Amino acid sequence: MMSTPLSILDVIPAPEGASSSQALRRSLELARLADRLGYTRYWFAEHHNMPGIASTTPEIMIALVAEATSRIRVGSGGVMLPNHAPLKVAEAFKMLEALYPGRIDLGIGRAPGTDPRAALALRRTREALEVDDFPEKLVELVAFGKGQFPAGHPFGAVKAVPDDVPLPPIVLLGSSGFSAQLSARLGMPFGFAAHFSPEPPDGPMLAYREQFTPGVLEKPHAILTVSVVCAPTDAEAERLASSVILSFVRARTNQRGKLPSPEEALAYPYTPFEREVAESIRAMQIIGSPATVKQRITALVERTAADEVMVMTNTFGHMERLRSYELLAEALLS
Repeated sequence: MMSTPLSILDVIPAPEGASSSQALRRSLELARLADRLGYTRYWFAEHHNMPGIASTTPEIMIALVAEATSRIRVGSGGVMLPNHAPLKVAEAFKMLEALYPGRIDLGIGRAPGTDPRAALALRRTREALEVDDFPEKLVELVAFGKGQFPAGHPFGAVKAVPDDVPLPPIVLLGSSGFSAQLSARLGMPFGFAAHFSPEPPDGPMLAYREQFTPGVLEKPHAILTVSVVCAPTDAEAERLASSVILSFVRARTNQRGKLPSPEEALAYPYTPFEREVAESIRAMQIIGSPATVKQRITALVERTAADEVMVMTNTFGHMERLRSYELLAEALLS
């Protein structure tokens, strides 16, 4: 048994042949299972203009999952703050906290979660697209959460309603050293996106711990997010993982579509360049039997000093996805 808490990141994969309604309801089923199995958190990502990913609006799914479960914490992994007004984020998550007190998390990211054109559609102007105002927006979000702006601030009289509940705990998310350093400086929890980052997690995770100064937290708390496909055998896991690898390759080469089946993925005629991309993506995945996956995750936890592991699993088949999380829980939580 691994003493490190285990959580779930859900991008709501949309496979070929399934409707968006089916994809969304499957995530509700998975969340109920995670609640029973002992997972710590269930987070939804924010992505846009990606046909194979249905998670565009985390706060809606957070409300549905919190209502459908009884114990597990539910949150965003994350809200991409540059896409939104801090006041609106504060209002949405204060409302969630009022409805489900003590069970909501607010994971915050600084990437657009989409391509440049969709980011422009979200932010409305090229100036807003090009400016890096994440630290300022974060400070504003925290101020709305506390209801405390500096004297003379233009938003000092603006209240994020409901104003009688706190903002849920904020976790800063990132895939490089920037968010690790900012989290450490502010004394906030930090989450590293090893599920898609080509940068090894060791540097940012350890730097966060070394540079941490007490702030929101007295002690550091680092979450390591990894992409995992677990099946009864290594061979079966590799077969299932072929779907997500091809999906990533298509996204990287502007051929976005729904999640392909393993049969389509294994028969796909990769070009030499696509094969190179596939190999780089494969290197970021943890794929195998429960014993294989447990060994790799345990080694990563030891290397990075992670306080918590968050798992993202995308498979073409819904039952295979449920089974992957069941096998993980049996290997790491029981």
